[in-house]
Amino acid sequence: MNPPSESVLDVAIIGAGFSGLGLAIRLRQLGRHRFRVFEREPAVGGTWWVNRYPGCACDVPSRLYSYSFAPNPGWSRRFAPAAEIQRYLADCVERFEIRPQLELECEIRQAAWDDSRKIWTLEATDGRRWQARVLVAALGGLSRPLLPDIPGIRDFQGQVFHSQAWPDDFQAEGRQIAVIGTGATAVQLVPRLATSAARLDVYQRTPNWILPRPDRAIGPGWRRLYHRLPWLGRLARGLLWSAAEIRVPALVWNQRLAWFHRRLALKHLKRQVHDPEIRQRLTPDYAMGCKRVLLSSDYYPAFNRPHVELVTDPIDRIESDAIVDSRGRSRTIDTLVLATGFRATAPVPKGLIKGRDGRDLATSWRGGPEAYKGTTVHGFPNLFTLVGPNTAIGHNSLIYIIESQIDYVLDALKVLDRQGASSVEVRAQAQADYNRWLELRLAGSVWNSGGCRSWYLHPETGRNSSIWPGFLYGFRRQTRRFDLQSYQLVEDECPPSRQGE
Repeated sequence: MNPPSESVLDVAIIGAGFSGLGLAIRLRQLGRHRFRVFEREPAVGGTWWVNRYPGCACDVPSRLYSYSFAPNPGWSRRFAPAAEIQRYLADCVERFEIRPQLELECEIRQAAWDDSRKIWTLEATDGRRWQARVLVAALGGLSRPLLPDIPGIRDFQGQVFHSQAWPDDFQAEGRQIAVIGTGATAVQLVPRLATSAARLDVYQRTPNWILPRPDRAIGPGWRRLYHRLPWLGRLARGLLWSAAEIRVPALVWNQRLAWFHRRLALKHLKRQVHDPEIRQRLTPDYAMGCKRVLLSSDYYPAFNRPHVELVTDPIDRIESDAIVDSRGRSRTIDTLVLATGFRATAPVPKGLIKGRDGRDLATSWRGGPEAYKGTTVHGFPNLFTLVGPNTAIGHNSLIYIIESQIDYVLDALKVLDRQGASSVEVRAQAQADYNRWLELRLAGSVWNSGGCRSWYLHPETGRNSSIWPGFLYGFRRQTRRFDLQSYQLVEDECPPSRQGE
């Protein structure tokens, strides 16, 4: 790939979360400085900046939740709170000196591929434009809120908001609050609301498997030790990673192997919830791992409080000041919290990314996202997606997946340079073969055959376009080198050896 002119970026990155910043740091470490990271928010962090609901924290041990090239010996807890994770990422920006490449409060309206010039044109909502040889979509798989279409919801006269848009000035004291949803977000915020709300109704469609959350503060002595002995932090990280990988066989091969964790979860429920009838409604009737397994040690006790009600009857409608369930019972509220998750099977907004011949990525993914190794898409030359289709995991740290993809993208850039190519595009057959292989691996997995509905599956086609079905080292092995044979390259009209003549 020829060096870009002064007016053309080498790489344009959309998103300043873990994946976008990680790629930016690695580009700079390799001496590539002609890139920009575009972020619509006023600060870096992605999901760890926008999610500010009470109790927001990571459900992966913090020792695993940092870049391998930038370990953080100073985590304050075993499971880091959101604000601390965001500070870690902001510190990485300063430490690796990538602030000059950041474009904050800059929302990209559209990125379109110009096939005649072999270049991406990006336009922001404020009218500014950039051109780039390579486009990287680091949008995050869980960045677009899923808003429920419940009859009457627009007629509600009280305060209503999605958990991702939590008001900074919100005070729960004295309020009558309803929370719709009982997933990963709800198990963190419900205990906080329960301590202060006058009344709290929690609407559950499907119960979750919940394991104890072994969280605790990491004392200053341990933090000093991790600072002085970096190898100790690496050892702890390796042990945690290996322990998490042990869960894979129960998820992919044989669901009966999850018997120990299933038993632990049921004991946890029995120990924490006093009322047998409520315990019954909180007990899942599907295989463990079919939906995301949650960690919490304070969610269940919330339902022992007299002012907290678990509602399992479906919602019929929402009125101006109440929710009416399918039995006709009306519960008065003044605040509605939507903990309804994200559009995981539709992660890219329509019109944002347009490839060859004006092909819209969101339209191409109407039946569920599909990519090659979660990273490249046929019809979209010089486009790379980080945390793309079938890269989500439910048993370990996503950072391992992100760093694997970053290495793959960096190797692709080296190949483009070495081959003197202006564009690269995955072959249709390679992408189709790869996704057939994924479907075969997923067919007998707990995610596809565990007897539940989850955000892993497309709501219409039922296709699993979210999960990576295996050990993480398998994905690392697949992405270790850019496999040129799976791609079509277009050479520059002016080969590198003649540049500047």
